[in-house]
Amino acid sequence: MKSKILKSIALAVACLGATAALADKAELPRSMLWSTYDVGSSGYVEASAIADAFAKDYDTRVRIMPSGTAIGRLLPLKTGRVQYGWLANELYFATEALYDFAAPDWGPQDLRVVAGRPSTFGMATAADSDIHKMADIRGKRVPYIKANPSINIKVQAMLAFAGLSWNDVDVVQVPSYGAALKALVNGQVDVAGTTPTASALYELASSRHGVAWVPMPEDNAKGWKAIESIASFFAPATATAGAGITKDHPAHIFAVRYPMITVYAKADADQVYNFVKALDQTYGIYSGATAATRLWKLSLSGKTPADAPFHPGAIRYLKEIGVWSAQDEAWNERRLKRLQAVMKAWTEARAEAKAQAVADADWPAFWADYRKTALTN
Repeated sequence: MKSKILKSIALAVACLGATAALADKAELPRSMLWSTYDVGSSGYVEASAIADAFAKDYDTRVRIMPSGTAIGRLLPLKTGRVQYGWLANELYFATEALYDFAAPDWGPQDLRVVAGRPSTFGMATAADSDIHKMADIRGKRVPYIKANPSINIKVQAMLAFAGLSWNDVDVVQVPSYGAALKALVNGQVDVAGTTPTASALYELASSRHGVAWVPMPEDNAKGWKAIESIASFFAPATATAGAGITKDHPAHIFAVRYPMITVYAKADADQVYNFVKALDQTYGIYSGATAATRLWKLSLSGKTPADAPFHPGAIRYLKEIGVWSAQDEAWNERRLKRLQAVMKAWTEARAEAKAQAVADADWPAFWADYRKTALTN
């Protein structure tokens, strides 16, 4: 009996200690540098709101370095000039050594997520079209955006849901994301991959055609497995707001994360822990800054999947507040193994290329062929 009482007292003391630790204010440096998308982007606006909250609550001065390119956002993180990058799908491409990151001086980057705001993305079409399911897109006009792999990989994943690929549709080359949406509004394409809140979609919704969302039902296990074969950062989502969407008429699309606050794996765990703690403790200051900043609540932004594994410092705090689950842990372990496999394949491919005297100009094609056999997807 006495032993049970002592154990109960010890447990109570431990719980009180954990509660006190959570109640303590985070410890932040006096100044920080963050890289973000360019001025005017939602990522820049949200980073600015959170930087302002850090200044008010911790007297921490944050300077933001905006860039319109993936390399421009990641290079200062790689060199240590900035401490945190606010990234989109270039995070995934960097871990996979794809596109710009297939260059010999890049390769797979050992990056980690600190937190990532949830967002949604789907396939929009005119409500009066004959497209009611993903399979109906076969043979239809689908925009392919030049030099925009972030959007194109999402469209590719949605096509895969119905067992389709770019070869099964009429590909329409467009110069930009905005041009793709304009083409949908003007009837020059039949569908377009987009976020539900894009302004052009409201124009389509108010027209005689209306707007509809091609569904990806969560219970279609085969379809979601096909999506995961394209990339691991997609998850089912039910959108209840956006063009042509209401709570009574939701859209079954998918969830992505943007922006994702990112560090390298070598980032100090205590510093990352305190950053996430500060993100949590200042939520009341910045949550109303924009329509999206409320989604930085850690019960939403501290969950998997994401474009890279989560950092141990972030996971430590997420566990303390009861956000990190066994499911999140399992996903994170799988994602870490994938990243390690890509890094191993890259090292082996570089050695083989050197042995074969492959020129740098021919390296991207060599790596593309090598990864097809060395990696599963």
